[in-house]
Amino acid sequence: MIKSKNLRKEVVIFLTNMKNHIIYADHAATTALSVTARSAMSPFLEQQYGNPSTRYSLAREPRNAVVEARKTIAKLIGAKPEEIFFTSCGTESNNWAIKGTAFHYIGQHKRIITSCIEHHAVLHSCTFLKKLGFEVVCLPVDYEGLVNVQSLLKALTENTVLVAIMLANNEIGTIETIKDLSLVAHEHNVLFHTDAVQAIGHIPVNVEELGVDMLSASAHKFGGPKGVGFLYKKSGVEVEPFMSGGGQEMQQRAGTENVASIVGMAAALKESICEMNINTIHLNNLVEQFKERMKVSKLDYIYNGSENRIPGSISISFKAGDGEMLLHRLDLKGIAVSTGSACNSKYVELSHVLRAIDISADYAKGTIRITLGADNTVGDIYYIVQSLTSILKK
Repeated sequence: MIKSKNLRKEVVIFLTNMKNHIIYADHAATTALSVTARSAMSPFLEQQYGNPSTRYSLAREPRNAVVEARKTIAKLIGAKPEEIFFTSCGTESNNWAIKGTAFHYIGQHKRIITSCIEHHAVLHSCTFLKKLGFEVVCLPVDYEGLVNVQSLLKALTENTVLVAIMLANNEIGTIETIKDLSLVAHEHNVLFHTDAVQAIGHIPVNVEELGVDMLSASAHKFGGPKGVGFLYKKSGVEVEPFMSGGGQEMQQRAGTENVASIVGMAAALKESICEMNINTIHLNNLVEQFKERMKVSKLDYIYNGSENRIPGSISISFKAGDGEMLLHRLDLKGIAVSTGSACNSKYVELSHVLRAIDISADYAKGTIRITLGADNTVGDIYYIVQSLTSILKK
């Protein structure tokens, strides 16, 4: 609840000037490129354009920049530089981890275990492998979106090659108990991969503490550029190379390195981790402001997911509402939110995540996802709630 007279005044001024303001509240879909990342990228988009795989002097700076970016990212997540492999995005990293592991052990182990609320990059990779004869087990989740350790324990067999469970869900924000789940997998000598695309840069992520063998990340989720990501692969873990060609990425992923984006990703990740504590406090405050305003809105709604969630993440379902209608009506008011996963935005149907957590049919269709960022304000929150109230009460 707002107590300061000055803050109330700021809110009034904000609401008065809303016609010229766009509220971006879909940071789980993508984030703006940070000034720090843009500045770090600039030399490699202009003067330092040399191919890092060549041997003349023009390539020296780009090559060194890739080396330093690898060191920076490794240090930030508790890994070794040689365990970081640059990719084009989180989707590629997920595909590589899952398919690369399966292909390496083909003919030996056939079972892959995942959860029913994974990103489609994981689920569709598993579906592809299923066509090749692999057995895929999708673990259920509870109403908060959490995978039960006992359900994983029961699913593990001698034929299991990989467990792939995400660190944080992209639709409801729930953070999984990855440390416990990976421990169970390793007790059965099974590799563990986690999709950390929604988590890294927003919550502390240390691969040693999590106990994972592989981890996927994407730069544009934490202020970096689109079109670049990385895969952490623990030393000693063997997977098949994702692309054939040259000898880039330690002979594991062919293709000329995207130097500028790699540098920008490292700079953005360092910045987001340095500012994580401040941003978390700010985002938690905004979520509380949202909840306080919703209490007096007299709307009928429920929140989805666990209390242990990504900071700034809100999944809310309105009784007898229509998420698609809300998205478009809010857009007309200058507010950008999502009905669920942006990667599935063209399909007007209940997402697999909402089905998995078994939301009541009265509420499920009226679900929207609000994901706040560091630039959002209390004024934004007031306007979002005010807009939701005016739309749903008509």
